Order: sequence, then C-alpha cells, then structure tokens
Amino acid sequence: MSNRRQEIRFGVIGLGLMGREFASAAARWCHLLDLDFVPRITAICDTNTKLFGWFESNFDSINLKTTDYHDLLNSSSVDAIYCAVPHNLHEQFYTDIIRAGKHLLGEKPFGIDLAANERILNVIEANPNVLVACSSEFPFYPGARRVIQYINEARFGKIIEVSAGLLHSSDLDPNKKINWKRMVDINGEYGCMGDLGLHPLHIPLRAGWMPSRVYAALSKIVTQRPNASGELVPCNTWDNATLSCDVQIGDQHFPLTIQTYRIAPGETNTWYIRILGTAFSVEYSTKYPKTLRTMAYQSSREQAWQTVDLGYETAYPTITGSIFEFGFPDSILQMWAAFCDELAHGRSGMQQPFYCATPEETHRHHRILTAALESHTQQQVVTLS
Repeated sequence: MSNRRQEIRFGVIGLGLMGREFASAAARWCHLLDLDFVPRITAICDTNTKLFGWFESNFDSINLKTTDYHDLLNSSSVDAIYCAVPHNLHEQFYTDIIRAGKHLLGEKPFGIDLAANERILNVIEANPNVLVACSSEFPFYPGARRVIQYINEARFGKIIEVSAGLLHSSDLDPNKKINWKRMVDINGEYGCMGDLGLHPLHIPLRAGWMPSRVYAALSKIVTQRPNASGELVPCNTWDNATLSCDVQIGDQHFPLTIQTYRIAPGETNTWYIRILGTAFSVEYSTKYPKTLRTMAYQSSREQAWQTVDLGYETAYPTITGSIFEFGFPDSILQMWAAFCDELAHGRSGMQQPFYCATPEETHRHHRILTAALESHTQQQVVTLS
C-alpha cells in the first residue's frame, strides 16, 4: 500500500460521552491495517467550554474550537462532521450540516419524530453528493458479523422467529437525577425506543425484515426523578418497550420481537439477536461477547446447540491477534472505518461490504416506532402500509 493516505478532516459537535468515544477512535487509527484513508480531528464544538480540555490535550490537529456549530459549517478545514446532540436538535443541526456540504455521521434516532426524520431525508435527497449515515456500532462485533454472514448465506431455511434488543439497567435507581433523555420535549415521545431502537433494528432492517404489523407494550416504571436541586419532577418518557411485530417476506412469515429497556436489572449495555430457523439457528449477545451459539438441524438427527469461542474477527484488519477479545471501543473504530471507507471509495468500492446504518433505515425505524406509539394508545395491533 502507498504511504500516501487520504486525510478526512472531521469536526465533532457534541463533546460528551459519545463525542469522546468517537474522537478516541481517531487517536487509535494506527490500530487498523492497510487503509488508504485517515481521519483527523480538526474542529470541535460544544456549548460547554469545559469539555474542550480533554480534546485539546489529546489532539494537536484541532484548529477550531467554538460554541457555535455554524463555525464548523463555514470552515474550509472540515470535510465531515460527527454530530451527537439531543434529539430535538437533530433536524436543525443535521439539515444545516448537509446543506453546508459537510458529510455527516449522526446519532439515532435521526430526528425527534417521523416528521422531523422525513424533513432530514428530503434535504439529503436534495444534496446527493453528501454522504450521510447513522451511528450504529453493534453489527461490527465479531458475533454480529457472523449473524450477518449467515443471513446473507440464507442458512436458516424457513425462519421460525427473530428477536433482538438492547438492555440497560442505568435507570433502575429511582434517585438517579433526571436528564434530557427523560424529558419528552427534548428526547421525544418515543422514550427509550428513540435512543435505543435502531440498535436492535439495524440488522433486521438490513436483512429486509420490515414489519407489516406492530403491537407495543410500553412501560413507565419510574414516574418521578430528582432534578439538579433535588426536587422531584415528572419523568414522563417510556422506560421499557417490547414490540411484537409480524414480518412477511415472500413465503417467509415470522414474528420479530424488539426490546428496548432502560430498566433491565443486571444489564449494563446488552445488545442481542436470536434467529431460529428450520435448518439453522443462531444466538449472540454482547453480554458474552466471545460466545456464539449455533445449531444446524438435519431431519432425524439429534438437535444440539454448538458454542463457538470467537476471537478478534473484524471487518477491517487490525494489529490485534485473533486470540484476543473484542470490545465496545473496537466496534466504534470499525464503524468509523466503514464510514470513512465509503466516503473515500463509495459504497461499491469499500474494502468490505457492511456499511453504516443509512438514512433510509432510520426512516423505516421511525415508521416502526411511530406505529408502536399508536399501538399503545389504541391498545391494538397497528398495520404498517
């Protein structure tokens, strides 16, 4: 490979938890092998200037620090932007970024509601030369990559059922102070579904398993939380959601269950997917990140699940030996490599075939979550047109 690599200059808007994770992936770029592109953090933006220090200490490539995100949009030293802001700001920020001609990796749900999402997609359609994608890192885990491989190989025979979810226990403590994700005007009516829903839906939607019907069971478990001064205030977003969906694809008709829980005792950040089929079944969870469970079935043969201990199998080669473990920062790095790969070479020229979540997939996800809200209100199954 040539020593010359295409430099992609990134701005980061929103310097909190995920902004730091994203930036740290740039600092670890030497972990990846044989890539002809490299990101550089050249600009940062947040209304809280106290967050600038960590970035300033770790990235000498930064030449713009600001509290006004428009400064990044007007900068000739920024090619692309990672944007992590509250849901109510997605439409304004994302559309401004796209209209400015900056490539965008945004956070889910890609708009506070379906209408906002559709307005974002209209702006994307009007700016076809801008690459836009949504952050969703879990499909880059080795076990998830195996699941995707099995889907592409159509191993399952007739699919019996599919279930997927993302489970937290972060809100189990009723004394945890309220934040914007528990406020409907900032987080949106979706509650836990908006912030978590794309994660379990990413692989099913990529497989083409769009539900035709949805029935939702939504729960508000902790209805009050202390604010910054300790006063109890309403906590009115959904804590947990279970979506029971019907999928009809050709001659395949099966149930798809999606769980998004903020109150799942004992779970810190568990993503899982389970596909049962008449010929083959698979199960993977980040709770046991090295463990993949599969079962190949043949008529009149004994049915037995097989456990495979996965190593460091990645979409983009790294310096890490295959015997070692894969973790969340590795999935962020791999996802960012996929975004940069598509930006540098186009989707058809990517080094490997799995690309980031698309705006169209976020739209399908919004349609499902909107149907879930309607289902809960009506207490009945809702049909998706």
